[in-house]
Amino acid sequence: MDDKLKSALGGVTPPPASSDARELALAAAMTAFDDAQEQKNAHGVQGMRSGERLRSIVSKIKGTWTMDMRIPLGATFAALLVLPLGVAMMNRTPLTPLDQLFERPEQESAGRERVQAEAPQAETSAGVSSDMEMADTMIAEPAPMPAAAPAPVMTQRLSNVMPSGAQEFGGAASGVSGDRFTAFDEGGVQIVADNPVSTFSIDVDTAAYAYVRRSLEMGQIPPADAVRVEELVNYFDYNYPAPVGDAPFETSVAVTESPWNPENRLVHIGIQGEPVDLDAVPPANLVLLIDTSGSMDEASKLPLLKRAFALLVNEMGAEDSISIVTYAGRAGVVLEPTPASDKATILQAIEDLVPGGSTAGAQGIEAAYDLAERAMIDSGTNRVLLATDGDFNVGLSDPDGLESFIETKRDEGIFLSVLGFGTGNYNDAVMQSLAQAGNGNAAYIDSYSEARKVLVEEMGGTLLTIAKDVKIQVEFNPQTVSEYRLIGYETRGLAREDFNDDAVDAGDIGAGHTVTAIYEITPAGARGSVDPLRYGSDVAVAPDGNDDELGFLKLRYKAPDGDVSELIEKPIRLDTGTAMASGDLNFATAVAAFGQKLKGSTHLRTMSWPEIRALAASAIEDDPTGRRAEFLGLVDIAESLAN
Repeated sequence: MDDKLKSALGGVTPPPASSDARELALAAAMTAFDDAQEQKNAHGVQGMRSGERLRSIVSKIKGTWTMDMRIPLGATFAALLVLPLGVAMMNRTPLTPLDQLFERPEQESAGRERVQAEAPQAETSAGVSSDMEMADTMIAEPAPMPAAAPAPVMTQRLSNVMPSGAQEFGGAASGVSGDRFTAFDEGGVQIVADNPVSTFSIDVDTAAYAYVRRSLEMGQIPPADAVRVEELVNYFDYNYPAPVGDAPFETSVAVTESPWNPENRLVHIGIQGEPVDLDAVPPANLVLLIDTSGSMDEASKLPLLKRAFALLVNEMGAEDSISIVTYAGRAGVVLEPTPASDKATILQAIEDLVPGGSTAGAQGIEAAYDLAERAMIDSGTNRVLLATDGDFNVGLSDPDGLESFIETKRDEGIFLSVLGFGTGNYNDAVMQSLAQAGNGNAAYIDSYSEARKVLVEEMGGTLLTIAKDVKIQVEFNPQTVSEYRLIGYETRGLAREDFNDDAVDAGDIGAGHTVTAIYEITPAGARGSVDPLRYGSDVAVAPDGNDDELGFLKLRYKAPDGDVSELIEKPIRLDTGTAMASGDLNFATAVAAFGQKLKGSTHLRTMSWPEIRALAASAIEDDPTGRRAEFLGLVDIAESLAN
């Protein structure tokens, strides 16, 4: 304002206040304010975003204090979001306190590649998604943080610790798994006076060991029916005496003291198949029958299957033939018979496989056999190799009819072997029955390392059968043995008369395979499992001159293309010398004890886990593959779970 104007106005006297003028001025101000608000609301309804309208209403109600509250509200929100995520991240990283982690076994197999590491990107994405979902929950429903629990003094049980992304399983033990196994009771003690003869089919399958290993490494005790003791024992290689002469295998016998009952003895029967150089293996016509149904859409199934078959393809020779059939809803030929020398074409066909649909397993088997017949190699190996999780849910209305179909093709010279994958709906019962019907073996692939063992190291035994329908019969001498029991082989028992019946099917031996059977016997005069009879006698009379024999061993087998069996016989003597190495005997005994104790057998109550481990540890000097050392780790895990 100008100084002259200020000076002029300073001398003017203002008029006195008027109440009428004050009321007019106030009314004009209120009218102007109402007009402004109407214009503002009208603009908001026409185009203002809902968020701006909401802020306008809130501002109108709350006034200017809203701005002042933004900073403390933001800090509180951030604390609710970040603090739980921090706790979760701590539990997933090396920051976790050591006393909250389970102890790992002292020895681990060198070079084992577990299936859980095959898809780290998928697991990471799943972990991030889980954290985001938890964060969303925190935002929607903020809740007070629970009080921190004190760190436990004891280590956590393995059964409570599941790997990220791992699928919980364990059959009857967990109650949530869909894995299925043939139910059976443990073989019991037999009285020699009542039942002196034991007859069974040999078994070279190894699926049970691989499944048990996977279960334990995931912190779960496997269901009892999944633990077939003979398959655990036969998983390992033993340096049994090699065959001589024209026989396809050599049979050895040894008698040792029972480590869980010093009054008893163990009779070891070892069979060593003739090893065959892969260059000498006849040309192979191999049909890969691959399950590509929706149930195979897991890292431990179809992706692992592809890598496993890539190993096999690289081992095949130029004269071999490979074809591929898939089934998912319906069966289809992916690759016509192709020379194995064209590896690029075969590997690309395998790599292009994708999962989806239901499992028309029966249709796939029929298509595979049709392809095998068209590419039949006379005097060669003709085999269908089925790879599946065993979840047959379409086209299998008559399982007995399917087995009969496979048996018919077996008699025509086309055999069937089975590779099992995955957990959750793994159907071991179906795969065992199909492999037995097809004169083949069943294996369970839980890792790339196991795939290499089955399809590379044991390729000769997997593809080439050197003896079929192999049966064992033992007659025990009642003068020297009062009781006996066969350890394992519960699902392989035969009637006494089946031994001489060549029409009865039995197990097969592949090139280089070893087979072990163990009997626990109670010598005559030692304390047995039952009391002697008051009326009558439990002791049968044996012919004179046989009091140095514990029993008599007989084996029958057929040539791969034969119909008439050959017979092998030898006595079992207590003081007989043996060429079976003590280390092999000790290790086989330790594995048999492990399997029985894992099943909860009443016969192993007096033998502890540390005693089983010590017995196995005494026999791992010659362990080029590291599998015996790996077994020690499984014993440690089993002990932790049992405690």
